[in-house]
Amino acid sequence: MSIPTTRLGRTGLTVSRLCLGTMTFGFQTDEETSRAILDKAASAGVNFLDTADVYPLGGGLPTAGRTEEIVGRWLKGKRDRFILATKCVGRVGPNEWDQGASRKHILDAIDASLRRLGTDYVDLYQLHSDDRDTPIDETLEALDAVVRSGKARYIGVSNYLAYRLARALGRADVRGLTRFVSVQPRYALLFREIERELLPLAQEEGLGVIPYNPLAGGLLTGKHRRGEPTPGTRFTLGTAASNYQQRYWNERAFATVEKLQGIVAEAGQSLTTVAVAWVLANPAITSAIIGASRPDQLDATLAAAELALDPQLKARLDELTAEYRRGDSPR
Repeated sequence: MSIPTTRLGRTGLTVSRLCLGTMTFGFQTDEETSRAILDKAASAGVNFLDTADVYPLGGGLPTAGRTEEIVGRWLKGKRDRFILATKCVGRVGPNEWDQGASRKHILDAIDASLRRLGTDYVDLYQLHSDDRDTPIDETLEALDAVVRSGKARYIGVSNYLAYRLARALGRADVRGLTRFVSVQPRYALLFREIERELLPLAQEEGLGVIPYNPLAGGLLTGKHRRGEPTPGTRFTLGTAASNYQQRYWNERAFATVEKLQGIVAEAGQSLTTVAVAWVLANPAITSAIIGASRPDQLDATLAAAELALDPQLKARLDELTAEYRRGDSPR
């Protein structure tokens, strides 16, 4: 298998159309299995890795940083073969300043991430969420210093509303500071709210879009059944369980998945593969983040990179999940 590549927004940086998310490494997935997942993704042609200083997902403060350490040990001796992205803003220590997008925390956080990752730079450094308690100019100045120091090549954001991202881009332009080149939002057949404003903004501004949760936490694999959440999955995973249950574990989502399974089965396809291919079919999308807790789970998601979605099938999927756009009325 050979994963296609593309440019990240308007930058000259080339990335694979699938990005390996690592947030299960170190809690849901032990290090040996994590390395096997990394090996399999790399052998398929995935050259884009995404992590964060707060990972692993579900572990909480006691495990923050463990995922970066695992990724760093695996990268030893082959760092130059991969595009490495990480994130800051989440709480990583006991002090009030061990979180957020202040100058102090950003400059502390990038150094800590580089130590854990065993590298002197990351390719993409992202704000994990929007810190509204810190003036955006302070944040942009700190990120500009990170880029100018060579500790990061590019900067991006995750979980930003369109108007906040637009404001940040405007401030960077006015002040001549390093500009965000990408956005990492949640996006799936069961969550399409970003289509109205965030994706058009990204296209107009030339931003790369790197969506996470293309399988809606695993619900779009079709393996889950109504009732109590499945043990050993994100729906029961430590501190992340309640968040994932709130997002997807409801009757409406299950009913939609059943209908999607019927449509996809008629086309002779895997729902898992089609769900990721549907995300990639949106022209605004640069690279979809896929994850796994076992290497074999990558088979169906990796296949999405080579699946050209039939236009009629895509139209049926669009129509069935239109309600998940929400707020689509122009006035």
